[in-house]
Amino acid sequence: MKIEERGRAKYRPLKDYNSIQIKQLLLDKIKEEQETIQNIQAENKLPDLDYKENKVNVVSLFSGCGGLDLGVELAGLAATIGEEEALKAFKDKHLFNAIREKSIFHTIYTNDLFKEANESYKLNFPPVFQQQLDIRKVREFPKADLVLGGFPCPGFSEAGPRLIDDKRNFLYIHFIRCLIQAKPFAFVAENVKGMLTLGKGEVIRQIVQDFSSAGYNVKFKLVNARDYGVPQLRERVFIIGIREDLDFEYKHPEPSHGQGKLPYVTLKDAIGDLESNPGDWFEGGFSPIYLSRNRKKKWSEQSFTIQASGRQAPLHPSGPEMRKIGPDKWELPGDKSLHRRLSVKEIARIQTFPDWFIFSDGGNLNVQKNNRLDKQYKQIGNAVPVLLAKAMAMPLATWAKNNISSIRQESLILK
Repeated sequence: MKIEERGRAKYRPLKDYNSIQIKQLLLDKIKEEQETIQNIQAENKLPDLDYKENKVNVVSLFSGCGGLDLGVELAGLAATIGEEEALKAFKDKHLFNAIREKSIFHTIYTNDLFKEANESYKLNFPPVFQQQLDIRKVREFPKADLVLGGFPCPGFSEAGPRLIDDKRNFLYIHFIRCLIQAKPFAFVAENVKGMLTLGKGEVIRQIVQDFSSAGYNVKFKLVNARDYGVPQLRERVFIIGIREDLDFEYKHPEPSHGQGKLPYVTLKDAIGDLESNPGDWFEGGFSPIYLSRNRKKKWSEQSFTIQASGRQAPLHPSGPEMRKIGPDKWELPGDKSLHRRLSVKEIARIQTFPDWFIFSDGGNLNVQKNNRLDKQYKQIGNAVPVLLAKAMAMPLATWAKNNISSIRQESLILK
């Protein structure tokens, strides 16, 4: 919730609210978003999409460069050819491309406004219809068996101002609109940890209620990426819904790594071999805000959360550790040359993208190097770690492989 205020900032968070006020504010904002739907003018007619009878046809919203999509595709491949063979192929572009069509999941449509992210998606995935259009202007979504999306979360993030009525917090309404039109057997939505506590928990309750009202049994869980083989401390909420007419109960998978399980993947494991050839990284000084906390993990640890910004990228683990010299004040011991940000290639590894994955920088060489690199950092930081997405999708892939006929309603007309 925010109130108007004079001065440099037009709005500031309002802290002395109660649950009744929050509930009413959320309902008012949802109503506003629904009114925008009624005013959509353009037809935005879709072409004939590449539906496949023997596959789970996927619609991807807020698709970005495709981290969630790639993880889901990999889960679908593991379900059909086996985990070991799928992960082995995943490391090699030519081998993976040769067998990726065996995945039970098949993407038919994506939607995202980020130009460079769409370019990256096109470079790394089989041909698919990509719609670079504000989701609020999409009148009709295609029929689908599965809908994916990490809907935007600026107002949910604990790193930001946490404004309840940030308009971007309500784009999930259009995710739900897609569910109503597409009638998939399931959906996968991902978001930041902060959505669980915003508005004293009222926000997540409203979101779950709205998803449920579309005809889905909904479960959500906070998970940490490092528990699923990702070399990164990254807590995210996964909201999974199963269409209520189906006899299938989704359960978030138990961690595969950690105490009593496989050892956590460390920075040394993930990027140790790149030390002599890391590729390009964001260069420049470090602001007081950047130096207000530790930014460097040890080789034996997992990375801090990869953010959607080159300037905010964590430091490479080499060189001396940062030293705390006061409240919210750290320093970089020794010469500045001993400290650098993680490179694009390194953060892609930490997000568990394969080395063959290409990230577009826009291709304009007249643009400053840091600005071009930042487009890549933004895509990678916004993405769902591929192996985390795979883990969350595995129960869906395993069940869907044996229940294709059950998941498809008469309303899904294959073309």
